[in-house]
Amino acid sequence: MNRPNQYKPPSFGALVQSFFADHLTQQRGLSARTVAAYRDAFLLFLEFAQNRLHKAPTAMQFSDLTPALIMAFLDHLEADRHNSVRSRNARLASLRTFLKFVAHKDVASLHIVEQALGVPMKRFERPMLGFLTREEMLAVIGTPGVGWVSQRDVLLLALMYNTGARVSEVIGVKVADVVLAPAACVHLHGKGRKQRSVPLWRSTVKLLRAWLRLNPDLGPASTLLPNREGQAMTRSNVTQRLALAVQAATRAQPSLAGRRISPHTLRHSTAMHLLQSGVDISVIALWLGHESPTTTHQYIEADLAMKEKALSRLQDPGVVARRFRAD
Repeated sequence: MNRPNQYKPPSFGALVQSFFADHLTQQRGLSARTVAAYRDAFLLFLEFAQNRLHKAPTAMQFSDLTPALIMAFLDHLEADRHNSVRSRNARLASLRTFLKFVAHKDVASLHIVEQALGVPMKRFERPMLGFLTREEMLAVIGTPGVGWVSQRDVLLLALMYNTGARVSEVIGVKVADVVLAPAACVHLHGKGRKQRSVPLWRSTVKLLRAWLRLNPDLGPASTLLPNREGQAMTRSNVTQRLALAVQAATRAQPSLAGRRISPHTLRHSTAMHLLQSGVDISVIALWLGHESPTTTHQYIEADLAMKEKALSRLQDPGVVARRFRAD
């Protein structure tokens, strides 16, 4: 008598390997940056689980992913690593994607998946967007000096302000992505493998021409804004150079003192200045590479000047209305 084959569920390690090697890269075709975000979330979780359960990641089982362990991991992110609620929710989203993947691979674990998916996202107050005025922005960009680093930093900040590019986009620009004639523009490679072209000001084109003359060895495939070793700049490089530029600009614009200004603040500043200039919200969404114009609506909420202008069209209730008198 032949015995039926007993079902052997896949191991936790095999599920993780299949999730990264097959599901994310082959089936969903996610970009390298997105896969890296999932990887970072899993490394943090596995390190926490190893200390909590006293098990090596290779010895873990899928049944160890209890709601209690996931909640403890999320509390650890906020309390010990001082992550924001948004970062906490992003890590949880990565785990949720893995749990949904397991539900299709291991039917016997559906009850574990269902319980783990019950861990909720945490609500948080969305902070008001910070942005710079035009005068502050120009002071931060500054003027190029005679040094190589000075000219690179000015071009970097000017390009970020001109295009509203994310840090990952601006450090990924190649020389071939820059078009100087007949219509000057730069091709940006954004999130989700999306590409967009952004026109350039004459002042930005002037900086680009001077930069390319200074670096004749840069070929079409070369990084436009390299570091001293000739490699692409990192996020920390951009943050450090911006901090130095803000420190130097504080002498001309004292309002910059004590403010927390990140590279994303320049992106917000571009969006706000476009909005204040009367550019349609849908055009700004395309300019910034937003998935939906609803993401761009937050800039309207942050612009107090536009709200005051709208309020001025309403009659103050404390003012007595005049009676119309015919001439």
